[in-house]
Amino acid sequence: MSHASATQDARPRRGGPGDALYRLVADLGQAVLGWIMALGDLTLFTGRTFSWMFSRLPLRETLVPSFYQIGVLSLPVVALTGTFIGMVLAVQSYAQFRLLNLETRLGAVINMSLVRELGPVLAATMLAGRVGSAMAAELGTMRVTEQIDALASMGTNPIHYLVVPRFLACIFLIPTLTIMADFMGVVGGAFYSIGILGIDSHHYWLHSQEFVGGYDLFTGVFKSIFFGAAIALISCYRGFHCDPGAEGVGRAATQAFVYSFVSILALDLFLGILLDSIYLLIWPRLPRLV
Repeated sequence: MSHASATQDARPRRGGPGDALYRLVADLGQAVLGWIMALGDLTLFTGRTFSWMFSRLPLRETLVPSFYQIGVLSLPVVALTGTFIGMVLAVQSYAQFRLLNLETRLGAVINMSLVRELGPVLAATMLAGRVGSAMAAELGTMRVTEQIDALASMGTNPIHYLVVPRFLACIFLIPTLTIMADFMGVVGGAFYSIGILGIDSHHYWLHSQEFVGGYDLFTGVFKSIFFGAAIALISCYRGFHCDPGAEGVGRAATQAFVYSFVSILALDLFLGILLDSIYLLIWPRLPRLV
């Protein structure tokens, strides 16, 4: 038997179960290869963004509109989200704490959950939906209409002009918006717990002060910096690599939100493990807000 005929006999025949397995493995390998290539391309895009950010800051005329769009216009939705988060936590936790006669400790649970996890994660999620999708759609439209190519032909670097201002606005303002979400969540939880559920205000705030420390607030704000960087880089990358046509712009906006949300959850997991490990190491020397 020749080598060619042996190779031909080893291949799965068309229509058989081996052919379906062959296609499955091939599709899976192509998907993994595509993910690796996209990750490498995103890494290069991130490197170019950082190189332009450290080599030359953008002009004030490009920074101020980005700060306004990302920071100021996001305040209402973030404040509303934080308020309802606090009230929902009070509603969901009150019944269980009442069974244990621990109603006055409700403030500690609400405020701890807000400043460490729910405030940063849900604020970043809202901003990924509002800011990230908008950035991807705007840059995708510029890519489709060849405005990005026009900027490059005029001698302006598109990453320095379009990406760096949005990146700086995200990493500087999303932590501020997270603090706003935390504050409104604390206010919303206290309003519902004290005003509606009738919990004693003195013990509510006393237990909150005992259990919520400065490191807890630092944890949430620190994580939000990475959330903002991920939202900016992923959304701008999807906009820069948008497919042609209106369908491509819509797909870029959708992918920007989905990938940003997944990255927020992944970063929250790994940063939470890291920060908790650091806290356990330095806890005896760490002052708490009492």
